Amino acid sequence: MPKVSIAGASGYAGGELIRLVHNHPHFELGTIAAGSFAGSRLGDVHPQFASVPELADLEFADTKPETLGDADLVFLALPHGQSAQIAQQLPAHVKVVDLGADYRLEDAGKWEKYYGGDYAGAWVYGLPELANVDSKTNRREVIASSSHVANPGCYATAIQVGVAPLIAANLIDASDIVIVAASGTSGAGRGAKVNLLASEVAGSMSTYKVGGTHQHTAEVEQELQKLSGSSVAVNFTPMLAPMSRGILATMSAKTSASEDELYAALLDAYEHESFVTVLPKGQLPNTAATLGSNSVHVQVVKDEHTGRVTVITALDNLIKGAAGQAVQNANLMFGYLETDGLTAIGVAP
Repeated sequence: MPKVSIAGASGYAGGELIRLVHNHPHFELGTIAAGSFAGSRLGDVHPQFASVPELADLEFADTKPETLGDADLVFLALPHGQSAQIAQQLPAHVKVVDLGADYRLEDAGKWEKYYGGDYAGAWVYGLPELANVDSKTNRREVIASSSHVANPGCYATAIQVGVAPLIAANLIDASDIVIVAASGTSGAGRGAKVNLLASEVAGSMSTYKVGGTHQHTAEVEQELQKLSGSSVAVNFTPMLAPMSRGILATMSAKTSASEDELYAALLDAYEHESFVTVLPKGQLPNTAATLGSNSVHVQVVKDEHTGRVTVITALDNLIKGAAGQAVQNANLMFGYLETDGLTAIGVAP
């Protein structure tokens, strides 16, 4: 049974990784590492594990390659710019899934623009569902044969799942995609920030990183460009919603296709997918329906007046947008069923 170590285990995504690995039929939980929480009990940092004493009594180790390397698989759930230093020092035989951005971008200039610091290079990009629309590469096979995989960003996942099939089928104008997406506060991590205080967030909606400055813009354009025969440009406005988790994304673009053609393209792409559901016509995605699941819910509507299509997606930013997708990629890397240890059913209400 492969042993799994987790760096950044004290964070929100790290906590979900612990939960998913603990319940996984094939993985065994190994070292859990943290920064300032090193030496603390898991149950004190993540009270959700209090009912499982063998988990609650585990102590966080220091985030060092030597504490993580005694494993078959390492999940790196670290802040952007911190994964590469650890990954480069892990033993060669250890498989790694990086939940941060360190290895997502293929262009060093884009890394410098959106993140800054030293550019570490690019790993295989781990969004398995794009295999259905990428005629050039079998993405599932590439992930399965890789020892190092870059997990996509949460917004990037919601956006690409929505528009990738339409771009691949040349049904929309990919040079002018307008995106407005709202995320719960957990997407910003667990660090204390004034703008994430309950008093600041409750009863309020706000935008941030507007004007093309959000870091996920680069990976969205990078991956969608691979599917398009022409240039891809996205105008992305992220929003902070008064909820702890979830993403609701809307993507709009010019189209001459009918709504039926657009809907059929999504159905064709995801008909046999376990974690992407194209909802019945007239039913719109909502974040509550995907809470706690590895699912993405998708819908498409055409505005005949403007000749634009709107694609709506919903997902849980901590599961399909982070920890669940990391486990999905790890399943492929170890030859397990892609669905092992994951659920497509949300928790409601």
